[in-house]
Amino acid sequence: MNIQTINDKIQPQKDILLQHSLYKKIQTIGDLHHFLENHVYAVWDFMSLLKALQSKLTCTTTPWFATSNPEIRYLINEIVLAEETDLTLDGRRQSHYEMYIEAMDACGAKTSEITRFLSEVHSLQNVFIAIKQSNLHPNIKAFLDFTFTVINEGKPHNIAAAFTFGREDLIPLMFTEILKNFQINFPATDLSKLIYYFERHIELDADEHGPMAMQMITELCGTDSNKWKEIESISIQALEKRIGLWDAIEEQINQSQLVTS
Repeated sequence: MNIQTINDKIQPQKDILLQHSLYKKIQTIGDLHHFLENHVYAVWDFMSLLKALQSKLTCTTTPWFATSNPEIRYLINEIVLAEETDLTLDGRRQSHYEMYIEAMDACGAKTSEITRFLSEVHSLQNVFIAIKQSNLHPNIKAFLDFTFTVINEGKPHNIAAAFTFGREDLIPLMFTEILKNFQINFPATDLSKLIYYFERHIELDADEHGPMAMQMITELCGTDSNKWKEIESISIQALEKRIGLWDAIEEQINQSQLVTS
């Protein structure tokens, strides 16, 4: 089994995501706000997947010892560098999560809910309890639960699968579709920070992080058929959770449109 085999296996889920009706439902600024206010949880927990990989695949404790695979070390540290300390539109250093929050603020989307949720995660010191006690849509809870379950199980190749096939590999394609709608539907609205965020992801993920993540999967699995089977299973689950997230956002937009019609 190899990367191409995995891509073939997950193509049905990728097709559902890339053809999802959500994209065409984002017709107003209110619809855009619904999207951002829910999608931000995926932007946030992506960083936890990334840092879990860094913890597993590099040495982040003292005393320092060299981990076994310097190629993987390089790959993950390069991705962390860009995701955690990238350049903003005006030349400052921020994580992509912080850039997303600023973009939400700039276009009038609420950031109070995600801020409150993260405060609960911090105070409870247990992300699963925070998810359970939140008022999030059940699909978003399931999305987050899956992420942190994979992280807690601690298998680097499975974390890498959720990271690569559930996120990095899809982001350029999905965000390109969303950007098309933004540019058509909101020509008079200043979405410069948001568009910069999406375009930055398209640039990084298509040209750099996507291929790096694929190489990381290959390095981690080698010729171990059991690992490749687990990669396939985790990747399919990750995509199904993403479909559930998209369904939840579409449901909220539909409900909002009924109220205002």
